[in-house]
Amino acid sequence: MTVIDANRMHEIEARYPEYFHRSFRQRFGGLMIVIATLLYGLYAVWFFDLPKLFAEAHWERVGIYLSQWVSYDVQPELRIGDDGSIEVRYPRFSPLGDNPHPDWLVNNPDGSITISISGTGRSVTVSKNETIVTAHGLSVPVELAGGAPEVVGPVPDWMTVYDDNVLADLGFAGNVAISVDRVKIRKRFIGWANFIFDTQSSFFDKPVGEVLSLIVSGPRIKPDQTNLSLAFDDIWNNSEWQHGDVWTKLFQTIVMAFLGTLLGALAAFPLAFMAARNITPNRFLNQVLKRFFDFLRSVDMLIWALFLTRAFGPGPLAGSGAIFLTETGTLGKLYSEGLENIDNKPREGIKSTGAETVLVHRYGIMPQIVPVIVSQTLYQWESNVRGATIIGAVGAGGIGLKLWEAMRTNANWENVAYMVILILIVVFLFDAASNALRHRLMGTKAH
Repeated sequence: MTVIDANRMHEIEARYPEYFHRSFRQRFGGLMIVIATLLYGLYAVWFFDLPKLFAEAHWERVGIYLSQWVSYDVQPELRIGDDGSIEVRYPRFSPLGDNPHPDWLVNNPDGSITISISGTGRSVTVSKNETIVTAHGLSVPVELAGGAPEVVGPVPDWMTVYDDNVLADLGFAGNVAISVDRVKIRKRFIGWANFIFDTQSSFFDKPVGEVLSLIVSGPRIKPDQTNLSLAFDDIWNNSEWQHGDVWTKLFQTIVMAFLGTLLGALAAFPLAFMAARNITPNRFLNQVLKRFFDFLRSVDMLIWALFLTRAFGPGPLAGSGAIFLTETGTLGKLYSEGLENIDNKPREGIKSTGAETVLVHRYGIMPQIVPVIVSQTLYQWESNVRGATIIGAVGAGGIGLKLWEAMRTNANWENVAYMVILILIVVFLFDAASNALRHRLMGTKAH
């Protein structure tokens, strides 16, 4: 065991004062940061009133919307006539077409109709005076003879009785709304209805093998058009999914992002040389340009899009202009900061040979700054593909506007899912392409 005397201790303290005589900030700085973070979190909870917000949120809508992303419903309506006849009607734009005869709807010999809601024992049987709902191992009769439907026996927890109708909630499978003279049924199916051919297509509701046979060697459905061309037209002009319009708008979004980023880079490149202090020794010009860059990027791309749609009207031009203005500010700042951090020795060496300014920049500056320019420009291009989708929602064109229109109806969530998946695929592909280009141009390996 080593014993340190007082003189040795004083010597060590004098040599390492930062360890023995720490300031208040050094001793308690970490603790103060933790306390400040906790206090800020409590303030944010109070300011945004998070407990009330979570309590009043409509969490049940999350499941409804997600289910509608991956499914569709068919809504037959059974109308009961005074003579006891039952008429089956479908909405005008039913996924089943104009003359549906589904196998899950059965006309019984006694004149009643049975509709199977799902393959798990859920069904509805409708007759003149009674509707029987079978679900969760129970068969619940609902009498229709009086002025309002009346549940016979105990009311299960999945059934709600109102003044003039009874609602049976069957979960994801659908629901049944029962009134005295009609029964409305919502039957849900997994998948996207009529994604390839809509109900107006000549190929609608045909098996895959028959469709392929018609396209390859079948007789022409329309004398003036081949079946292959007809099939492509029917897919491209699908009235329910609007593939042609969606893909056109997606291409507009990609073009907006590319054009806006390209023009922003071309404008920012020469301005960055004038804004860099070590390249252009004019402090007034440096500050003016840097504040100009700050102004352009401090106004959000969404705000620029709102301004430009007012000036030029809705469309891709406004979207490209919004990206151009934002990117001029962002890339100008990034380029100028990159220029200010270069090593001046290569530049001074070339300059000492009497070379012209253009050659000094070309051989003394560009080899150092090109990796920064390429990396930042490609990253911004990839980011602007996502940004172009958002600004499209305010009228700047592209798939963002199409997405907002589908969401606004609050009924076409499967179309929303389709467009979101397309956007995710495009962003993924552009991210991969951008990373590959960056690594290739900068001479590094991609991970």
